[in-house]
Amino acid sequence: MTHQQHPPKRIKVLLLTRNLPPLVGGMERLNWHMADELSQYTQVQVVGPKGAAATKPEKTTLSEAPLKPLPGFMFIAFCKALWVALRWNPHYIIAGSGLTAPLVWLISKCSGAQSAVYLHGFDITAPSSIYQKLWKPLFKKMDCILVNSTPTKQLALSAGVPENKIHLVFPGVSLPEAPQSAEMISAFKRKHGLEGKKILLSVGRLTTRKGLREFVEHALPEIVKLEPDAVLAVVGEAPKNSLGAGIQTEDSIREQAQKSGVSGHVLFLGVITDKRQLATVYEASDVHVFPVRHIPNDPEGFGMVAIEAAAHGLPTAAFATGGIVDAVCHGKSGLLAEQNDYTQLWQHTMQLLQNPLSDGDMKDFAQDFAWHNFGTRITSALTSSAVVEW
Repeated sequence: MTHQQHPPKRIKVLLLTRNLPPLVGGMERLNWHMADELSQYTQVQVVGPKGAAATKPEKTTLSEAPLKPLPGFMFIAFCKALWVALRWNPHYIIAGSGLTAPLVWLISKCSGAQSAVYLHGFDITAPSSIYQKLWKPLFKKMDCILVNSTPTKQLALSAGVPENKIHLVFPGVSLPEAPQSAEMISAFKRKHGLEGKKILLSVGRLTTRKGLREFVEHALPEIVKLEPDAVLAVVGEAPKNSLGAGIQTEDSIREQAQKSGVSGHVLFLGVITDKRQLATVYEASDVHVFPVRHIPNDPEGFGMVAIEAAAHGLPTAAFATGGIVDAVCHGKSGLLAEQNDYTQLWQHTMQLLQNPLSDGDMKDFAQDFAWHNFGTRITSALTSSAVVEW
């Protein structure tokens, strides 16, 4: 990727987050890219979880804190970030999620830096009474609030955050440089017995909100009746280190498939971190199914995987809930069903199987979410309340 040219690296940014690789997930990718993009035209230091230094962005400096227990991470991360802030004097300190926002706010008061936080929907709605009493009120005291979707912006407003502090910055996506070869796609299908199949792809962690078990129960049987060659290929696993996420185990989904008479139509591929392998899976598939459930206190913050699918020319069938309304353009990159309406969801899935959307339209939609655009928008948001000139 070619980055835009920017002024000399006069600005210093400190990012404090628990969400970084080696943890796996959309928030982890987002924070990694936030550090990477900002490092192209600012000086960036990061305080993150143990193991993160091994895969940190090249132009950043990273200090580690033990991932577990959570109070230990918070205390050690705070001490390390405070030490960096007092010695290095950053202009901006960013919390990668609501979890570290209180630490960032306090350190900014000690160091004179501007404070910012990148909020996902669950950062605001987390049901913990302690979190609601101690964390949530601090958001409106931050200098800059970055939100990942239109619904998250509404949640921030309802939490009392002044609108002039809120900046909508959609997460980004890594755009493929070229299509995967027909040979790689054929090899993938041959390896997993998917030749001649209609592949419905699910990518992501197996959490309660993602709703894969409910999809297998309420939608997949109807799809299989109409398309006997349909197979649901699942990339991902139950989260091991996620906070606040209910789990759907692989076994529970298999059990539901057995009960629903579709056990021969579900294939688990495990976690795939290799970019070329994942790109091959995307391009071998026919429809990306994203059956995220509407759970009032556990909203889907955005839905980066839907953008990734579109970037590979794969349409998404999903519910119109949470930030998915921003991540899927109805009729252009996929089709959106009413919240928790499984009949409409399976009908949309069949429609996409039988009448594919324009490959060019999907890729054009994804283009606006390139990571370099994400970095530019983060920069614009920070400079709107700048204390120094960039």
